[in-house]
Order: sequence, then C-alpha cells, then structure tokens
Amino acid sequence: MATNTLPPLGQVSARRTTVFLKILMALSGALFVFYVLMHMYGNLKILGGTQGFDEYALHLRTLLTPILPFGGFLWLFRALLVVALAAHAWAAFTLWARANGARTTRYVAKAAARATVKSRMMRWGGVAILLFLVWHLIQFTIVKVNVNGSVPAARIGESAGALVVASFQVWWMVLIYLLALVALGMHLYHGVYSAAQTLGWTNTGSARATAKTTGLAVALVTAVGFAVPPLAILFGIVKGS
Repeated sequence: MATNTLPPLGQVSARRTTVFLKILMALSGALFVFYVLMHMYGNLKILGGTQGFDEYALHLRTLLTPILPFGGFLWLFRALLVVALAAHAWAAFTLWARANGARTTRYVAKAAARATVKSRMMRWGGVAILLFLVWHLIQFTIVKVNVNGSVPAARIGESAGALVVASFQVWWMVLIYLLALVALGMHLYHGVYSAAQTLGWTNTGSARATAKTTGLAVALVTAVGFAVPPLAILFGIVKGS
C-alpha cells in the first residue's frame, strides 16, 4: 500500500525561503566583495600623496558625465549598495532568527549547541562591520568629521586626501580601523566560502579547498590592502601636503 512521504507544504515553503535567503546573501555579498576590492585599490592612491588621491576622488565624481550630473554615478552606486546592504542584513537576521526559533526541538537544540565559533563570529562580525560602516560614511562622506585638531577645517573641506591623512595621524582612529579590518577579513573569509557553498560550487573536495583558499586570499588581500594606508600615515611615511 502506497504511503505519502512528501513533507508538509509548510516545510517545503520554509526550505525554499531558506534557499532564497541564502542565495540573496551570496549575491549581495558578492557585490560587496567587488566594492571593497575597488575601494581598497582607491585607498592605496593616498600612498602617492594627497594630490593624487584628490585627482582619483574627482575622477569618481566625473564618471559618466555629462550623461549623469557631477557625482551622479557615485550616488547611484551608493544607492545600489544600500539596497544590497538592506537585503543582506534582512536575509542574515531572518536566517539567524529562524535558527534560534528552531532550537525548541531537542535534536536541533543539540545541533545548535555544536555550532562552530565561525558562524557566531560571522553574525556579530557583520553587526560590527555595519556599525563601523555608518561611522565611516559619517566621517568621510556625509559630515566629514575632523578628529585631528591640528589640521585646519578649511583644508579638510577642500581636500579628501587631507581628511584621510589628518584622520589617520590620530592613533585611536587607526586602532578602530584595524579592528574593523579584522572583522571584515574574517567575514570575507567565511562569507566567500559560504557563498560558494550556497551556489553549489563546493561539491567536491578540491572545489571546497579552492573555495577556502579563495576566501582566505580575498580576506588577506583586502585586510592588508586597507591596513597599509593608515599605518603608513600613522608612522609618517605618508604626510599631508
């Protein structure tokens, strides 16, 4: 006698939603990986001096002009990043809440107790990165906060490079930045592998090893690349003009 072994419709729907959320996290995360690599490359321009950095910043604002107004490309790209960030955070916290809610059963509770440290660090590291990103935007884009009292405000207002140099001449600003880079590096390392896993690119042992190596390479290149400019400024290798 045939029996119905299909899972309940609610379970199928929940699984599909979980897959969708993971794919959404993977795709939005891929956009951020592209962004941080490009942003890291741009930050390295400061090693050539504030004038070169200012020229690079001006070039970003003139992209696709006169089709777009001055700075139009940057604002469109920022809007895309905000949408991607909202989608990434929504998917992450939804999955997080779902995982916590599933711990009501004994089996899942035991599985949750064996959760690795890296998954928890991904969650809280993401929160730390989000908080740092808000401060970073306020300091360098929205308000342009001058934390270095020895640099005139007028100079900060007229030069993006001067603001960068003035900020990282302050030791505690560099410390905050480096701590954020630790969180970012760990998030990228595990995130790249998780994205590859979600997209079905880790079905073999060699593919898993490649995904882990790629994640490690992206994390190290990004963290080191972002760390070089503030450290060079702090130790006087790069000075404001």
